[in-house]
Amino acid sequence: MSVGTGRAPGAADVRTRATARHGDPAGLGVDPDDLPDGLVVADEHGRVVCFNAAAERITAVPAAEALGQRLEKALPLEDLEGRRWWQLTDPYGGLAIRAGQPERNLLLPGGREVLVSARYVRTAPTGPVRRVVVALRDTEARRRTERSHAELIATVAHELRSPLTSVKGFTATLLAKWERFTDDQKKLMLETVDADANRVTRLIAELLDISRIDSGRLEVRRQPVDIGAAVGRHIQAYVAAGQSADRFLLRIEQPLPALWADPDKIDQVLSNLLENAVRHGEGTVTIDITPSVSPREGDDENSATSVTVSDEGPGIPEESMNRVFTRFWRGSKRGGTGLGLYIVKGIVEAHGGTITVGRAQAGGAEFRFTLPVGTPAYLQ
Repeated sequence: MSVGTGRAPGAADVRTRATARHGDPAGLGVDPDDLPDGLVVADEHGRVVCFNAAAERITAVPAAEALGQRLEKALPLEDLEGRRWWQLTDPYGGLAIRAGQPERNLLLPGGREVLVSARYVRTAPTGPVRRVVVALRDTEARRRTERSHAELIATVAHELRSPLTSVKGFTATLLAKWERFTDDQKKLMLETVDADANRVTRLIAELLDISRIDSGRLEVRRQPVDIGAAVGRHIQAYVAAGQSADRFLLRIEQPLPALWADPDKIDQVLSNLLENAVRHGEGTVTIDITPSVSPREGDDENSATSVTVSDEGPGIPEESMNRVFTRFWRGSKRGGTGLGLYIVKGIVEAHGGTITVGRAQAGGAEFRFTLPVGTPAYLQ
């Protein structure tokens, strides 16, 4: 079966020769150029018969140059010790029981790293190699992941050091000199220890949330949620802590659709957004709750609820808007780990919702998240 690409005859036609020769038993009609990873196929003589677009991008070698070449010449790979990989592995003349090579870091000319794995295709279990199929992957994505993990570890270590040092210092002092302190001094030190222990607990909770978000395991336990009452509770807590009641303006447009969501996680979202507005914004913090169009296709009109939190502060610079929900983003005056908004986005998306950031009419930051009502199927 031949896999057509709609392009003029040439290198692109030869790229698909391996697919054409061996057929397409699943009937998928997959063009090698549609694959996200580099694909290089050599025939029984060791000559390249397929070199897809991703392989061109990763190796910077045009397919027209690679096709028909010996595999070791089209892909002159070396291991990290400078040894030529094809001579080392010898796919055509090596052990007949080998099925391929596991993924490993190898070097292209110029020292560029690439992840390479290979499969040796035989018509019989110990027969001669009929094809060598090589998969190529750029290491940049893995490097970004490794850098992100390293940054997370460094951030956590930094954030843990301060409260743990405080806890250790105060408890050691109290144990050694308990009788020398007044009751008020003891109470103050214990309150500090308690606050720092809470800080550690929050950081660990953030780490668990990030782990669940990154692995797609964040569970949402839906219950009926009165979003207006939830916002009201947060406002009351700020007022009880000393904020002026006049600083908050809550506006609710009725009627709102019945919202089914995870109340604890929605509280976490509201807490983070309101804390940002109070700590880093200025003037009145306005919370608008309105019925909205669901972000999910096929849902009825006004089958979602939108919550907008805005302030009258300096806002977020335009050039930073696209980084607000990434890990470790901090504004010019921000403290903390820089993980809160990343977690907020993960929670909203786990509910099937969306969240955006922009500039409020009064000039400050404006965060808006929309949640589909999420009514369980047995109630529909």
